[in-house]
Amino acid sequence: MILFSLPFQDLIYTVAENSENSAVSFIDFNGQNQVNFYGQIKNTESKLDVFNNFSVKDLPEFKNEDSIINESEYLAKVTDVIDFIHENELKKLVFSRRKLINFKEIKLVESFKNLRQNFPNALSYLFIKDETCWIGAFSEILGKYNKKTGIFETMSVAGTLPLSETWTNKEIEEQKTVTNYISDILKKYSENVHQSETKDHISGNIKHLKTEFSLKIKPENIENIIAELHPTPAVCGIPKEICKTAIQNFENSNRELYAGYIKIETDEFLYYFVNLRCAKIYKESAILFVGGGITKDSNPQKEWRETELKAEAIAKNLVLL
Repeated sequence: MILFSLPFQDLIYTVAENSENSAVSFIDFNGQNQVNFYGQIKNTESKLDVFNNFSVKDLPEFKNEDSIINESEYLAKVTDVIDFIHENELKKLVFSRRKLINFKEIKLVESFKNLRQNFPNALSYLFIKDETCWIGAFSEILGKYNKKTGIFETMSVAGTLPLSETWTNKEIEEQKTVTNYISDILKKYSENVHQSETKDHISGNIKHLKTEFSLKIKPENIENIIAELHPTPAVCGIPKEICKTAIQNFENSNRELYAGYIKIETDEFLYYFVNLRCAKIYKESAILFVGGGITKDSNPQKEWRETELKAEAIAKNLVLL
């Protein structure tokens, strides 16, 4: 069962699982595992009742407490990451953590509706499959391809601050690293890459810096571009391969679907959304996945605060009892 809504659209969609064609796929961070929903995408309201009748008591309990680190452990880890960045002269490495919240009951449909309302510019989703439940909302597009025009769009989103604060050199340089990385890849596929000015991108209680790109490509190049883009420095770091290995060494757990991407195919478009601001739901708890781009100029305490803000962006929309 799946529910989702596309950015700036009022309709709620599901997948009628009645064919072998994959309409919606969740690809994990490492690109090794997928959760697929096969069938036809259709508008729905009745499917909401199915989720209301589902009991999270049927889900497994969360047992991997070792994957949760506290503030002091996080600060120590980030300090080690900064040392690693200096030693290897890296521009950026993304370090993530999990946050555990407990509850007696969660209202899944109401939580999904809250995300849709508070993140109108995002892909919002809720799914249950094989005793696994995820919910999330985020607006970063890894790729969007118009089947009629051949136009491919993507964006560079990086840097995070509370809405009231002013950008510093740390966030500006962090976002510039992601922008340059994406620009270099796109230029392999077209001599005419349009790049927008960098603007604020509001995401709930926080803001990021965003630069948008568009270009015309051949349809056979779509998956190649996505493979080159993912994971971008916004969720991994740069250089990519060094950072992917370092992430495995520094982080206490598998990222699973967090920082992977979601592929949705409609009659007109192919969408690829980055899967951030998400949570995995268990029997009486939820794991919030959050991370931040660490650079040589990072302050561990500020990085902790950033992850707390990102966790709050999801947590405050969950209807818990």
